Amino acid sequence: MSGLPHSPHALVTGGGRGIGRAIAASLVGAGATVTVLGRNAATLEEAVSAGAAHFYAVADVSDEAALKIAVAEASARKPIDILVANAGSAESAPFAKSDSAIFTRMMDVNFMGVVHAVRAVLPGMKGRPYGRIVAVASTAGLKGYAYVSAYVAAKHAVVGLVRSLALEMASSNVTVNAVCPGFTDTDLVAVSIENIMKKTGRTRDQAIAELAKHNPQGRLISPQEVADAVLWLCGEGAGAITGQAIAVAGGEI
Repeated sequence: MSGLPHSPHALVTGGGRGIGRAIAASLVGAGATVTVLGRNAATLEEAVSAGAAHFYAVADVSDEAALKIAVAEASARKPIDILVANAGSAESAPFAKSDSAIFTRMMDVNFMGVVHAVRAVLPGMKGRPYGRIVAVASTAGLKGYAYVSAYVAAKHAVVGLVRSLALEMASSNVTVNAVCPGFTDTDLVAVSIENIMKKTGRTRDQAIAELAKHNPQGRLISPQEVADAVLWLCGEGAGAITGQAIAVAGGEI
């Protein structure tokens, strides 16, 4: 497998914890200069202190103006070659109880957050000899799940964006892909586990099993497994891979 070109600059949104932090640390290990971006300065500072990133920027990806400023500051330090649009959140509710506000929140963070990040980095990236855009979507971008219709709709939108943008970028040196993890052992899934326990009275092990049953391997995905897929897509050897939505889900898709 071909590795990264010499010391590219990678920006990872939602890079302070979970999947984003695992991705950032893997990119650092492969020789990239990494900036993590998120809303919590303390979490980001800790990631930098631990060696999982070199720099951090504070911004909410749903705030286009703030994100644009943060990306401009990161780019001034070193032009951005890699964007990993990982920031996201999930809310669950039956469709009948999902008002327009929940759909707006899920689209703002999970879809428009990707749009804003891509719009901020793409003009500079297109003029460079190498560019990689990877959106961390979800298996919810490839299939439906009950009680999370707003989240599923937003993640489907991300996959559609990736497929369309990849075609527009095909004549450039920029590839555009998505990775689609199944239920992954992160803080985000921990919230789902707590919700299952509260609503059903199940034990933690039973709640985890409820989520793991979607995976034919019968387990949660590890953040590092997602990071490994992202790292491959960022490598020089993946130059012909674009417009793809790669499931990291133990055969669920």
